[in-house]
Amino acid sequence: MLNRLDEQAPDALLALIKLFKADERADKIDLGVGVYKTADGATPVFEAIKGAEQRLVDNQDSKSYLGPEGDMGFVSGLIPHIFGDAAPDDGRLEGMQTPGGTGAVRLALALAKKAGVSRVLMGTPSWPNHAQILDDLELELVGFEHANGDGSANMDGLRSALANAGEGDAILLHGCCHNPTGVDYTPAEWDEIAGLLKNSPVIPLIDVAYQGLGKGMDEDAYGVRAVMTAVPEVLVAYSCDKNFGMYRDRVGAFYVQTADAETTARAISNASALARASWSMPPDHGGAAIRIILEDAELTQQWLDELQSMRERIAAVRSTLAASGTAGSVDLEPLGRQQGMFAMLPVSKEQVQQLRKDHAVYMAGSGRINVAGLTLGNIDAFVAALADVTG
Repeated sequence: MLNRLDEQAPDALLALIKLFKADERADKIDLGVGVYKTADGATPVFEAIKGAEQRLVDNQDSKSYLGPEGDMGFVSGLIPHIFGDAAPDDGRLEGMQTPGGTGAVRLALALAKKAGVSRVLMGTPSWPNHAQILDDLELELVGFEHANGDGSANMDGLRSALANAGEGDAILLHGCCHNPTGVDYTPAEWDEIAGLLKNSPVIPLIDVAYQGLGKGMDEDAYGVRAVMTAVPEVLVAYSCDKNFGMYRDRVGAFYVQTADAETTARAISNASALARASWSMPPDHGGAAIRIILEDAELTQQWLDELQSMRERIAAVRSTLAASGTAGSVDLEPLGRQQGMFAMLPVSKEQVQQLRKDHAVYMAGSGRINVAGLTLGNIDAFVAALADVTG
């Protein structure tokens, strides 16, 4: 029976990682893999995480099952950081731990489908796994252009998509630091989006994968808080991969807000059943370590300080790129107005290959770059390579 399966194409970014490792040129630049990197090219473990993990080693007395909801201390500890004053305290908002942000997105979409959603509106381009999850769940993707050519968000595309949507539709929005474009909605645009959703039957799913890496923890949460305040039913997927550096430990959370506590309880019971059938329960270690951080004021401040240093480095790289102006045919100035780790460059696949071949610059074939892969020491070389290939 298994011989009936078709061969699937390998993940392009994983293949790119192998090519980069095999390249012996000392000046090679990796802008492909989506992890934060220091100025030295490392992706270190947070010191706050190390401190929490040591406490976990010293004090954890059991590895027994927790259940499909995971570590609820971790789930509740995140709430004030994500939702702030927008979090209702009347039982309308509940959550559960998931295996990474991917697990949270999958769970949110599966729950939406079970509730009657059949179509999902989504700005494109988006994180590739969004479309793959929708396809696997047999949910129809209704795309609209997310960004304008000048590096601003395409509000007309979003307005049109919502105007043509109805009952049985959901909309998937990036909370901040859009992947792959880096183009975020402004606070005024989020206010408009919240107003449009307030008067629409469309249920929003907000994917918050990079909080703290844009303008700040509160600033990056403006959109999700605005929507939570205006709209009774909201699904939220949260990832701790980037802002806690927990990539391989798979730490995420799913939250649901409804109009009343009874409906929220029913929604969570269905989400728990879906989780039980999918992964039974999430891995505990990473969530437990983050819970320890969030329960301790000193560790929390250490984490926030580390996150601030990451944010400032990304901002410095973006500012330097923007100051370079035009490299060949590529205008780098908009990158200074965008947020987070990623940006899209208007280059062809052939130019991407030439950058790799002639200049040891590795990036996704789509033109997406990981800004955090650049340093103040190699930006000039990157800009020169871009000018050479696209000029």
